[in-house]
Amino acid sequence: MSDIINILPDSVANQIAAGEVVDRPASAVKELLENALDAGATKIQLILKDAGRTLIQVIDNGSGMSDSDARVCFERHATSKIHKADDLFAIRTMGFRGEALASIAAIAQVELKTKLRDRELGTLILIEGSHIKEQTPCACPDGTSIAVKNLFFNVPARRNFLKRDSIELSHIEEIFKRVALINYRTDYSLNANGRLLYDLRAGNFAERISQIFGNSYRQRLCPVNEQTDIVTIEGYVSKPEFARKSRGEQYLFVNHRFIKHPALNAAIEKAYADIIPDHHYPSYFIHLQVDPSRIDVNIHPTKTEVKFIDENALFAILRAATKKAIGQFSLATELQFNPIEEVDFPPAPKGYIPTPPQVHYNPDYNPFQSHRSPSSSPSRPSQPDSRRDPDSKWTSFFDLDTTPTDTPHQTRIDLTPTPADSPAPAAPPVPTDTPCLQLMGTHIVSVMPSGLLVIDQHAASERILFERLLSHSATPHPQQLLFPVNCQFTPADADIFNELLPELRRYGFEIGTLGQTTFVVSATPPDVKESELQTLFDQIIVEYKGTMIQKFADRTQSLCRSMARQLALKPGTPLQQTEMQQLVADLFCCQMPTLSPSGRKTMAILTPDQLIV
Repeated sequence: MSDIINILPDSVANQIAAGEVVDRPASAVKELLENALDAGATKIQLILKDAGRTLIQVIDNGSGMSDSDARVCFERHATSKIHKADDLFAIRTMGFRGEALASIAAIAQVELKTKLRDRELGTLILIEGSHIKEQTPCACPDGTSIAVKNLFFNVPARRNFLKRDSIELSHIEEIFKRVALINYRTDYSLNANGRLLYDLRAGNFAERISQIFGNSYRQRLCPVNEQTDIVTIEGYVSKPEFARKSRGEQYLFVNHRFIKHPALNAAIEKAYADIIPDHHYPSYFIHLQVDPSRIDVNIHPTKTEVKFIDENALFAILRAATKKAIGQFSLATELQFNPIEEVDFPPAPKGYIPTPPQVHYNPDYNPFQSHRSPSSSPSRPSQPDSRRDPDSKWTSFFDLDTTPTDTPHQTRIDLTPTPADSPAPAAPPVPTDTPCLQLMGTHIVSVMPSGLLVIDQHAASERILFERLLSHSATPHPQQLLFPVNCQFTPADADIFNELLPELRRYGFEIGTLGQTTFVVSATPPDVKESELQTLFDQIIVEYKGTMIQKFADRTQSLCRSMARQLALKPGTPLQQTEMQQLVADLFCCQMPTLSPSGRKTMAILTPDQLIV
């Protein structure tokens, strides 16, 4: 039998390695930005076309390369960062594996211009699919300019897996922020399709956070500073009142490198235990400086996974430092120690004698008697009885007359057009004038012939809103705001928000533009609070990006589901009697009344056998 094992050519091996290092334009951006930092650059420019598909160019004023280094740097495992195996335990540079440029050159057309500071001429190199096409002297400024053109031109399958430009740009922007945040002593700029998205000037950590996320973050953050023999911690954490429902601005760095570490992330979140609501997450920008010999960053080609020798100690120190930062600014205890201001009531009129409250009850009422004739009921007192008031949300459930009538008054509210091939929406199983009871501000209880009907008001409201928005059958009348509200987004999020503007306007928002990243809201649908607009839009964008990454995702359904989730009745919202009755009627007119768009059950029926006496 002949030999069947062959050594792969370098071009094929580089393409295989590129699958681990470069899986989308953002990966190439990360490697090029880190190389510029390792070259000692103080000014770095990132230029993009078509979200990196057509062009990724990084220009720096670093040390540059000689003619021979410029050619060798595209070989596999060619690096200036380490020389022997022991150097892996003393890494202070961003890169060290020597795989990035070789991987990029294997799947793109690359143009490199570089010049040393003490040379008059630089070097131009053109590479296509790992093959050097040209190397000539050229005139260029000090430093390096590397342009990656037509990424994945020879790997069409990988190029077809790329998402739309707005999604890919958001990934690039996230990489850009990770690098620029912690390297705040370097100037950065990001230009996409001729638009300047970021122009960051060197400063301190707090200034860089404000430059990227907006000046409002100056009032949201508290500094964290701690120094021990194991680790030095610096950075900022958000005040508890600014916790969000999504893991947005959470950045953890070790030795100027962004990392993902579940244990250390949990240490910060545990410091917020009992002071922020459940399923809310704080923002933080934390930098840990650790002896390189006590960490291992050579785990994954992306270098975002790190192992620590002193992981348990780091966990305890980081949690304690975060708690200390919160306590120093009296954020965790201000609700407990702030004195309650006394309210000065106006004096009562002279001779005024307050009337003590009176309780009215029916002495002949028997809870074990199932039927009562109208003649047996005693005359009611002339004072109004809150238990019988149909608009009172404190209606006594055991005083409700649940005897079914011959012709119950039922109302059908058609919220969505019913297709001919779809099942007709169910009619409410209880009369719409049947009193309801609200439990703990989260559930509605009503009576039906088969037992007790218990409805989750948030899930029910979410289902109703979702079908209304999806069908466009009930276009709300916009409510004009007294003062327009400005909402600001990052450049990538602003592009996504521009895509969603037509749908948002159709749902009752009146939104204009003010610059590239600021939008002005002048009118909203009913029951949308002005103070929650920025949070509402941020959450819609986050959920939209997460959904659109999925294959065959429906853009309209995704937006409707996100808006319904954000605008639904919040747990703890008190409801009047008529509001509860209308909610029950609206729910049973939906196409799928038993489940919310998120898959939660909206209702349950408790039969007499399930009730414990």
